[in-house]
Amino acid sequence: MQNWLVKKFIKDYENINDLNVRTAYGKLSGKVGIFCNALLFAGKFIVGTISGSVSITADAVNNLSDAASSIISLIGFKMAEKPADADHPYGHARYEYLSGLTVAVMIIIIGVELFKSSLDKVLNPSAVDFSVVTAAVLIGSILVKLWMAVFNKSLGKKINSSTLEATSADSRNDVISTSAVLIAALISHFFNIELDGYMGIAVAVFILYSGIGLVKETLDPLLGQAPDPALVEHIQKKILSYDGVLGTHDLMIHDYGPGRQFASVHVEMAAEDDVIKSHDVIDNIEREFLENENLNLIVHYDPIITGNEKINDLRCWLSEQIKTIDEGLSIHDLRVVPGETHTNLIFDCVMPHTLNMTESQLKTEIRKLVNAKYPNYYCVMTIDSSYAAMPHTKDD
Repeated sequence: MQNWLVKKFIKDYENINDLNVRTAYGKLSGKVGIFCNALLFAGKFIVGTISGSVSITADAVNNLSDAASSIISLIGFKMAEKPADADHPYGHARYEYLSGLTVAVMIIIIGVELFKSSLDKVLNPSAVDFSVVTAAVLIGSILVKLWMAVFNKSLGKKINSSTLEATSADSRNDVISTSAVLIAALISHFFNIELDGYMGIAVAVFILYSGIGLVKETLDPLLGQAPDPALVEHIQKKILSYDGVLGTHDLMIHDYGPGRQFASVHVEMAAEDDVIKSHDVIDNIEREFLENENLNLIVHYDPIITGNEKINDLRCWLSEQIKTIDEGLSIHDLRVVPGETHTNLIFDCVMPHTLNMTESQLKTEIRKLVNAKYPNYYCVMTIDSSYAAMPHTKDD
């Protein structure tokens, strides 16, 4: 069924890197969600009203809100495909993240309302009428929601969409909540034990827990979460595969929404090489990342002296010494400027977020290491933050 829907309604469905194809996947999910949830709402609301079950009626309202969530997701994907403009030069793809956050918040609201109605049912219990029709509607709902959870999970993974992942989680929650409602109805009917309200509270707590987790997941990319380590490793390894590239550092990746990533990196190349040739390599790196990875990459050229044995030895020595302070520390852009009274040792040091000391303390510790061996050297340091990963060289 899933493959048939994809092939039927999405042109060029295998080309998921195309933004139009990605949007088509999101629209398909939204339309399927609206149809299925509207159908489930109608069936459950009628059965819940007739039977007098607060949990079945609450489950019906849950499906109605799910239909609204699907509409929000549909609008989010539609707005995310808007092209960049003068006011939003990086595009509008973060609308997808916002729609996912909205769905997550709605899940929390549903949990709160279900908790309130279930608590009222516990305090004011009433008999629940149970019939074969009630069981059939609930079982049908479970099967439909189970399919929707798998459907949206599959689409979400295929196009890497947090919105569809949230929609899938919502459908999974519905499977659990409706199953709990069915179990409570069966126990109440056969054993004359009123569990309707208690089961509703248990389901509400689960939905709240799930909703809070989804809010965090959808907020992370909006707040600027660390990039995927696999993506960082891929970018670094690919850059290092080019002739003339000796190392990379200061990699920064900015996420402006699915399919809208921008990055910048410093690339180390031998200062002795022809500048025009080195610049041509950098142009190739930028162009091939854009064409093949859909990644807007800006490369900064850092020439490093490789023909001076003294500087090379000093660079290696200092790189090893700072590891005694913290294994996560690294240096780059090292230069030596001799003077009459002292020698300036100029370099950048990348400071990991896990290091438990201030920049001032770190500078003091590094100066102690250097001056212990080179008393006439004065360290001129720039402390960089780690935004993606430690610097890489071809020897790593």
